[in-house]
Amino acid sequence: MKISGGLFDLDEKRERIEELEQMMTFPDFWDDQNAAQKVIAETNGLKSYVDSFDELEEKLDNLKVSFELVKEENDNELFAELEQEIHTVLEDINKFELQMLLSEPYDANNAILELHPGAGGTESQDWASMLLRMYQRWADSRDFSVETLDYLPGDEAGVKSVTLLIKGYNAYGYLKAEKGVHRLVRISPFDSSGRRHTSFSSCDVLPETSDDVDIEVKTEDLKIDTYRASGAGGQHVNTTDSAVRITHLPTKIVVTCQSERSQIKNREQAMKMLKSKLYQKEIERQQQEVAALRGEQKEIGWGSQIRSYVFHPYTMVKDHRTNKEVGNAQGVIDGDLDPFIDAYLRAQLD
Repeated sequence: MKISGGLFDLDEKRERIEELEQMMTFPDFWDDQNAAQKVIAETNGLKSYVDSFDELEEKLDNLKVSFELVKEENDNELFAELEQEIHTVLEDINKFELQMLLSEPYDANNAILELHPGAGGTESQDWASMLLRMYQRWADSRDFSVETLDYLPGDEAGVKSVTLLIKGYNAYGYLKAEKGVHRLVRISPFDSSGRRHTSFSSCDVLPETSDDVDIEVKTEDLKIDTYRASGAGGQHVNTTDSAVRITHLPTKIVVTCQSERSQIKNREQAMKMLKSKLYQKEIERQQQEVAALRGEQKEIGWGSQIRSYVFHPYTMVKDHRTNKEVGNAQGVIDGDLDPFIDAYLRAQLD
């Protein structure tokens, strides 16, 4: 069965899998570890996509057989089983549709996710740490790996800023739905009077760009500083200037990385982050031009809140872009973000 056109082409994906698997047989495949891992990640992602379609096709064929059997037997128990099968298949179709929506450039890439608390001191810094845990748990649920590139702890609790590299096929495609300001309403554990507080934290999401992305970065436009890393990471954080901070002077963009023991590796990762930010900046510039032509007024950057997480006087999480609401706020904080990501991606087609 050939499926082509629209958002996907199964034949093309099968051919790409064969091409990648052939690359894995080359004697020098593991000479470049990073490149090898990217090939493996792409292969696994494409296989997951194709296998999901093949499994759906098989389940639909089985449904047809079950339907004919129910018609012949006219058995209530068989009818109940058929209803359950249909419900399961519909859920699988919904998940596959979500995969189909991830067809934009860089959707398949790893994601660089940054969290920055708003004004409010310890309260907002604690909110940022809650979001950090939420995204880590969401990534774990998808078997994505998470690497902390930069971490600045809060004064008393929480974090002042954190940068994560979330590795997995379509990581950016999913997490781009999270870009914006997140608002928390709760009884603050840091308020002895037990008053309700509202806190804000921004989430920025960028695709990790590869070395072959054509983004010009001039050496003379860079200011590079090194310093001793802080936080978790071993004894080296106190003995060597391994952490790297790069400032892009024309745009004032600043990136930092302290995840590696090697200053050279931290510098390489920081340059990737810088290229990702410059790429995102160019995309936003183009979006602004299109919005101006259409007469639209949209804020870019912190902007208005995209989602509210309410724990008092009731519990609810609401996405203000799609109006998607979930009553189990704790479940969302524990990493159940898929309903919001699904709603956001589907809304982009409207």
